[in-house]
Amino acid sequence: MFSIGDIISISLTLFAVIDILGSLPILITLKQKQGTIQSGLATIVAGLLMIVFLLMGETLLNFIGIDVSSFAIAGAIIIFIIGLEMILNVEFFKQDKKDKAGSIVPIAFP
Repeated sequence: MFSIGDIISISLTLFAVIDILGSLPILITLKQKQGTIQSGLATIVAGLLMIVFLLMGETLLNFIGIDVSSFAIAGAIIIFIIGLEMILNVEFFKQDKKDKAGSIVPIAFP
């Protein structure tokens, strides 16, 4: 299925894409807004997502009729909107203030 070289290459690519140092401002903002970050649960969710998409990602995209380049463009648009929110200090999508699980998604699925 996958050789050790492929797994190492994919892991290093994911490590570069996730950009741990670049995520620090997001984590600081989450800590200020919510008070606590559920790091243990976020780690478990991130690990499960990585394993599922490693094994079934391209098959899942083909099943719903999306090619990888279209998926990349959609991701770039989402990152652009998040960047605009951070730079302009506005919220395009309002969040429910009672939601305490908001730290899982940005950390586990950047």
